[in-house]
Amino acid sequence: MRGLLARRMKFHLLGAFVVSMGSAVLYKFGVAEPRKQAYADFYRNYDPMKDFEAMKAAGVLESAPRK
Repeated sequence: MRGLLARRMKFHLLGAFVVSMGSAVLYKFGVAEPRKQAYADFYRNYDPMKDFEAMKAAGVLESAPRK
């Protein structure tokens, strides 16, 4: 029974470290990287003036009157 707490603590600390690093890696490659790629794909062909004209024509913008 001597040293039981220290041995269990080492085991649990190592397990917690492995689980946390695994979670971080899964989040990075499962969420963050696809999100960055989606933003890059969206803004690659994004035309802000075309979007502005569409919102203006729809009457969304109060400061820019419809034509």
